[in-house]
Amino acid sequence: MPDIHVIHENEAWIVPLRAAFGRIGVPFREWFVDRGLLDLRAPPPEGVFYNRMSASSHTRGHRFAAEHTGAILAWLHRHGRTVVNGPRALALEISKVAQYEALAPFGIATPETIAVVGREHIAVAADRLGFPLILKHNRGGKGLGVRLFLSAAALAEHLASDAFEEPLDGITLVQRYIAAPEPFITRVEFVGGRFLYAVRVDTSDGFELCPADQCAAGEVCPAEAKGPKFRIIDGFTHALVPRWEAFLAANDIGVAGIEFISDREGRTWTYDVNTNTNYNPEAEAAAGVSGMEAIARHLVALRAARYRRAA
Repeated sequence: MPDIHVIHENEAWIVPLRAAFGRIGVPFREWFVDRGLLDLRAPPPEGVFYNRMSASSHTRGHRFAAEHTGAILAWLHRHGRTVVNGPRALALEISKVAQYEALAPFGIATPETIAVVGREHIAVAADRLGFPLILKHNRGGKGLGVRLFLSAAALAEHLASDAFEEPLDGITLVQRYIAAPEPFITRVEFVGGRFLYAVRVDTSDGFELCPADQCAAGEVCPAEAKGPKFRIIDGFTHALVPRWEAFLAANDIGVAGIEFISDREGRTWTYDVNTNTNYNPEAEAAAGVSGMEAIARHLVALRAARYRRAA
């Protein structure tokens, strides 16, 4: 039976996946990607490969982990290995511009956005777009670099200060702020390209919305929070689910968390695709579901299918 290989760069984020594989009694191999060698003269090992490389890997000191993973995925693809979240998924993970352009053909609306290279051009883009607006990094992860501005004066002060963060790839997104009737966004999780569940995320304390314990931004202000920060929505349905699934299939994405927000008129805006998704343990315990276990079982099924073909 071929092995299951998990490509990653964050020890903390792999812990719940280890537990999930342990519960179903299936071993797997971990491939920690940061620095090292990739011998293109030799074929890859047999098996199923799950790519969990994150856009925020550089924030953990792994500056070239995503590029290293890109090389590995190209190597695996050339040799016909089964890969969950292959080269196209990685390309979308590290570029929101690429995400928005890939979502558009499926009739999935994204916020109005201007991509800017060079701090000196941000104010011009803001004037074109109007206020309020959000600045964010094209390659970010965990909501890094996301800031809300209500006026040109506030933006100018920020741009003139040391608080401005240069994006890793040099691209800053100037984006229309979507005013929601309540301070929350919704994250829709998919495994095997199919809807798994949706989680409501309270945004009262800001935009760093990674569900994992290890990247929590802090406690929600008790005066503003109306419940847990993460809550799985019972019986969630949405007209966009088939479109999101079609988008994932067309872009070779097997596992993802897609974030959207609804404005006061009820319009839905999709603003982020996370191909390295994490799950909140408290929310899952309360709902009696496990995203990591769903992933583990999906990988086991893919391995069995590959083994049958080989036999």
